[in-house]
This record gives sequence, C-alpha cells and structure tokens, in this order.
Amino acid sequence: MLKPIVLIEDNPHDLELTLVALERSQLANEVIVLRDGAEALDYLKRRGSYAERPEGNPAVMLLDLKLPKVDGLEVLKEVRATSELRSIPVVMLTSSREEPDLERAYQLGVNAYVVKPVEFRDFVAAISDLGVFWAVLNEPPPGSFRLTRRPGS
Repeated sequence: MLKPIVLIEDNPHDLELTLVALERSQLANEVIVLRDGAEALDYLKRRGSYAERPEGNPAVMLLDLKLPKVDGLEVLKEVRATSELRSIPVVMLTSSREEPDLERAYQLGVNAYVVKPVEFRDFVAAISDLGVFWAVLNEPPPGSFRLTRRPGS
C-alpha cells in the first residue's frame, strides 16, 4: 500500500496548480488536501474529524508557509516535536523568498524549502520532481515500510 502525499495549501490557485502537477507526474499515491495548519495537525495526530483515519504517516508533506489558523512554521515545529511524526519528510512549498522564513524553516528541521515558480511549466516541473523524489526515490527511515509502485503505474 502506498503512503499518501499530504498537501497543506489554502490558496485555491496554488492548490489547483499543485494537484495538476502531481497528476502529471503519474504518481499512484493518494493526495490528501488540507486547507489550514490546524486541520493539518488534526490529520497528522489523528484527532477531531480525523480520529478514525488509518494509522501511518504520509510519504511526504508539502507544506505552505502562510496558512490560516496555524502557520506552516508552527505546523513544522509541532511535527518535529512529536516523536511519531518526526520522521515525516516535510517540504516547505511557498512563495516567500524571505531569508528569515528560510532560516527558521531549516532551524525547525524542514527537509527542503521550495519557492513556488511563477511560470506554470516551471511550477509543474518542480512539483513533479518533488513528488517523484519523496514518494518514489527517497529511502524512508529504518522501521517504516518501503513504498512500492502499483503494477501498471
């Protein structure tokens, strides 16, 4: 069974572009879309409306920086402070090129910081590369199960 990709994005335009890009990369992983930081933490910690979701962590979390309710850096901080979530690869996917945001994300343990390209073609290529790397090529930490491609994928 493939682990899902979790996408936390509140901007409808960026959300649509990211979903199109992931679809074009032909990954078989389900994409779980969450619209704010509080919902993301509920999903990850299996609480509230996500209390009954199956156990297990996503293959990767694509996390926007500027989110309503709980911002992306706070989500990252909480993920890294929680032993069951700490090994989730987190990619900050943002339009912010501000050095303090970049520095803080790396201080908190982000795996990658990607500035969203403005051009559609570049955006699709960047998201496709991210999805393939984290969902297929990256070796997960010891103790987690290895992702396998579904036949015909």
